[in-house]
Amino acid sequence: MAPYLETVKSFADVPITDAGVDTVTFLEAADGLVGLFDLLGSTAFSVVQSDLKGNIAKVRARYQATPTLSGTLESLVENEKGEKKRTATEGLLWLLRGLSFTCKALQNAQSNKSEELAAAFTKSYENTLKKFHNFVVKGIFSVAMKACPYRADFYAKLAADPDGGAPATQEKLNEELDKWLAALSNIVARVEAFYEKGNYGKGF
Repeated sequence: MAPYLETVKSFADVPITDAGVDTVTFLEAADGLVGLFDLLGSTAFSVVQSDLKGNIAKVRARYQATPTLSGTLESLVENEKGEKKRTATEGLLWLLRGLSFTCKALQNAQSNKSEELAAAFTKSYENTLKKFHNFVVKGIFSVAMKACPYRADFYAKLAADPDGGAPATQEKLNEELDKWLAALSNIVARVEAFYEKGNYGKGF
């Protein structure tokens, strides 16, 4: 096995066409992001993980039920709009919010090399998920932020080869991570704009 980011589907490899963002590869890449929280090593993040997993499952279930109508995220949402319960549409919206939170936290960490993860994640939470959460959930997230590992420990885990091979160099890791995050950020912005334009997020 290779360092973590080389073992999962990268958001940089998710095809985007005029029709939209490819559903299957996007969900594979999202699965990879969920695994990233294992490297953070805190059970406090289990609430974030289970939320992401639950929303991935909702979108995947819709794809499996109507694959020909759900080849892209946009077509999946478009084809569910006439239904009473838009489970996948809501799931994808919350998934995008969770991905945005994680993406911005790691981008904060990447752009400020002296900042600890707790600060990077807290700043991201303030700007992304916080406005959607009630008092109880805010408290859970507050605990999770404080439980972030030291920056050096997390980056060492990210670079490590679980099979004992040579770790990725810091330079290679930064290059891979930046590419991964830029692609994720682009997908989130694109699909959020699609939701906004079509008013698909109404009521969620």
